[in-house]
Amino acid sequence: MESATLSPTTPDENPDRTKPTKTVRFAANILQRSHELKDLPSEDIPRLIRGLRHRVESGESFASVQDEAFTLACLSIRRTCGFDLHHVQILGASSMARHSISEMQTGEGKTLTAVLPAVLFSLAGRGVHVVTVNDYLADRDATELRPIYERLGLSVGCVTTDMEDEARRQAYSRDITYGTAKEMGFDYLRDRLRLGAELIHEETRKIFQEEGGLVQRNQFCAIVDEADSVLIDDARTPLLIGTAQPESPQRVALFRWCSRAIQKLESHKDYIADSKKRQVFLTDPGCRKVVLLGKPPLMEAVNMETIFENIERALEAYLFYQRDRHYTLHEDEVTIVDESTGRLMPGRKWQNGLHQAIEAKEHLPISSPTSDAARVTVQRFFQQYPQKCGMTGTASNAKREFRKTYRLGVQRIPTNCPCIRKGLPTRVFSTQEAKNQAVMKSLQELLQQGRAVLVGTPSVGASERLSAVLHEHQIDHEILNARYHEVEAQIVSRAGQLGAVTIATNMAGRGTDIKLSPEVQEAGGLHVIATEMHSSARIDRQLVGRCARQGDPGTFQFFLSMEDELLKNLPADRVNRIRKQASRASVGELPANWAKLFKRTQRFLERNHYKQRKQMMKHEKKQMETYRRIGLNPYLEATGG
Repeated sequence: MESATLSPTTPDENPDRTKPTKTVRFAANILQRSHELKDLPSEDIPRLIRGLRHRVESGESFASVQDEAFTLACLSIRRTCGFDLHHVQILGASSMARHSISEMQTGEGKTLTAVLPAVLFSLAGRGVHVVTVNDYLADRDATELRPIYERLGLSVGCVTTDMEDEARRQAYSRDITYGTAKEMGFDYLRDRLRLGAELIHEETRKIFQEEGGLVQRNQFCAIVDEADSVLIDDARTPLLIGTAQPESPQRVALFRWCSRAIQKLESHKDYIADSKKRQVFLTDPGCRKVVLLGKPPLMEAVNMETIFENIERALEAYLFYQRDRHYTLHEDEVTIVDESTGRLMPGRKWQNGLHQAIEAKEHLPISSPTSDAARVTVQRFFQQYPQKCGMTGTASNAKREFRKTYRLGVQRIPTNCPCIRKGLPTRVFSTQEAKNQAVMKSLQELLQQGRAVLVGTPSVGASERLSAVLHEHQIDHEILNARYHEVEAQIVSRAGQLGAVTIATNMAGRGTDIKLSPEVQEAGGLHVIATEMHSSARIDRQLVGRCARQGDPGTFQFFLSMEDELLKNLPADRVNRIRKQASRASVGELPANWAKLFKRTQRFLERNHYKQRKQMMKHEKKQMETYRRIGLNPYLEATGG
């Protein structure tokens, strides 16, 4: 029987620390050379960097100057921060310099690791983009690392959501620019809109750039932090810039009416719902029922095909999109929540009337519809960087996709200290209530032991429901989800203190270390409770990786139930059969082998999501070839007619 313990820390993920002797010698050599320069005057460091830049611009390869660039970067880090990098950080940097994704565990110092390849690739003088998952981390890293870069004579910029065009242009003109994939991708699309529909020669583009017409320089180098989140999870949704269309009372009436009309339709009889694709299709009897329903006078001019389409959108909004899981409400606006990270995505809207259907469902003002003006997939955007690399704690699960889509290898970097994380057996329950009671009992036992506990939930709504249960049991705790993204770093930083209980959506606080108090370390470290399995095993590994960093003690355990969100991705009739079977087996905790069902479902969803990304790329490739053949800018949706 398959083990019920979900253990992200396998031998494959923690390579033998004695194995890479050649690379360890390389790292030791870099550090030794940096110490030999301890008496080098500060003003000589930028001069040496300029010498390396001249060599690269004269045609030398990055590999030929890598040792010298890394040595100077390590010297600058020691003089600025007062410590040396670990050998494994230099190994990670070396892997990135060879166009790979460095898989480094949580707490291994990825932020400083990225400095070395950023310095190396900046020698080309064409700009390095360091990409991370949110504005807070981009601004934090740019601010904290700026003294290191400036000691080397390099300039640093940062692009965030609220910046004007001129400030963005200045940020992109720097040697190294920090920002999110969303901001950099949207700036790229806005530049495509400025260039217009017709394809132009590179010389014309340079002139346009020099005249201040464009914000970005050409894409040259991208260093992607949390690469699995940016390049894999976010790649299911293309980057879109929309143009607002004038709203009409007729369309508002249509959305309101559809939201009411769907209450009169019956599943399977009037419509068929595909939960895997989140699509709904009206049946012939359903179409006849919609035709016969009474409609307001404002809808008299709306054709039936449009009404059928909007009925289907309203059903999708009702069936597949839940408040505080897929979106939140703030000041009469629907704000999308990223399903992989649990982060808010302000400014983004669902297309094809879905966003307005959700507004009607929530009885909010109906926003103006948008039409796509420019579009690019995440895959296509990053494929345009001739130099690219990245780092994350969980890359090996997606190494095939990294290689096929981005031509990036995955290199597992050993931990600086042996990982002593322990996984406890997974527990499965027939109901959510039984699971919650078991979580409460486990929490109370852990707090009596003097431990700190991080409880992972899959959505905003789940985190707040669990918070309500903790309040009932009078357990003090902090809650961290998309509603509190502005203070997530402070909340996460307190999660390792004695008696701390922190409820967090799966990815909240990513990029911030949890430091243990001496009492918690002595008691056994941070314990992570995962209250559900995510649709991707990598997200589960990220959550579990929050404990036992840098050789700290730590444990984790999964608590699952037959009412979890993961199983709702299976056909409804199959879920009902499984739940009946489970209720016959036990009214409380189920045998350990039930965990296999969750693993199979997770693998099924991972395959589906990969197919979706692959199909989206294939469609975009065909579209771009067609546009280029007729001489039009392939990124502008408006050119498609």
